[in-house]
Amino acid sequence: MATTWHHLARRSAIPVAGYLFTSVPRESKTASCEAPAPKVEAHQTEKHSPPHHAKAGMVGGGDDQGFFHGLFPRRQLWQPKVEYPLWDHDWDGKRIPPSGDKESDRKRERELRKSGVTRHIILIRHGQYDEAHKEDEKRILTPLGRGQADLTGKRLAEMVNGIEENENFGPCNVKVLHVSDMARAKETADIIAKHLPGVERSDPDPMLNEGRPSHHIPGGKATSSIVNKTDENHPRIENAFAKYFHRADIPKEGEHESRDGNNAQPQDGENGKPTSNPKHEFEVIVCHANVIRYFLCRALQLPPEAWLRLCTFNCSLTYVTIRPTGTVSCRMLGDIGHLGYDHSTFSMHHGYNW
Repeated sequence: MATTWHHLARRSAIPVAGYLFTSVPRESKTASCEAPAPKVEAHQTEKHSPPHHAKAGMVGGGDDQGFFHGLFPRRQLWQPKVEYPLWDHDWDGKRIPPSGDKESDRKRERELRKSGVTRHIILIRHGQYDEAHKEDEKRILTPLGRGQADLTGKRLAEMVNGIEENENFGPCNVKVLHVSDMARAKETADIIAKHLPGVERSDPDPMLNEGRPSHHIPGGKATSSIVNKTDENHPRIENAFAKYFHRADIPKEGEHESRDGNNAQPQDGENGKPTSNPKHEFEVIVCHANVIRYFLCRALQLPPEAWLRLCTFNCSLTYVTIRPTGTVSCRMLGDIGHLGYDHSTFSMHHGYNW
């Protein structure tokens, strides 16, 4: 027995005698099974401060870096500007640099929140389409897909017009309707636009076309074909994100008063109808599932490799707000409340039993 205690004492970080005579303080009713937190010295925090990179993006470099956990080339791994889950306040390059005076900076932020414009971006996946063909011009909407687009246009029209009987649901200032350059998205946008006669339409943008935005995890080892497709599509889709996702321009001198206080509230228009709030600007983008999921991960500063964990049904709404201070929120993710069960599809999958 003595040999056993001697053996335990040698293996233990605490001497056996000390362990036997250590007791829980009387005022403590229960003993904790958690080890006490280690004391962190000041020099330790500095040593382990989060890495800071010049900008977010794929690691880059050559294939000599090997594979990331055997999945894909490490050079194609996304690298955030600041360590997850910290927030990069200058993610769009439009943040006003700190002045060095903390009180002055806080005052400026408060003023910007009060007088700046919030951007609302509504991403819409195209309607269901015929997948039997390889040529893009033949991949047009199915009758069900056209019905989905029509219901989506009605929902957006309700947002644009507001509810006259209830001033709490005022009209939304939808400024422009964007669309990719693929047939199924353009057809969807055409149907939606019939319900939005006063909304500007931009030219179709090939940057918004479908593609493989990045690798996804979980997933198997990427083939050379997948690696090449990622090299081909990622820069375009990332540039599209930078083009459409950013905070609004900072109000110029004299604009603060026009957007401040009661003047920022909707006013009565020509026919007595309330007009939209000038502090809120909406843009609609009709594009594709992979692109939308990648955009959302990037906007929320989540690992882009998580994009395939999300699901966006046909003609679903994914809705993001960007505050004038640069904070981002997701208000809707793949919302299909306007479609009904009989119009709920994910590509050629109908309903939810798949």
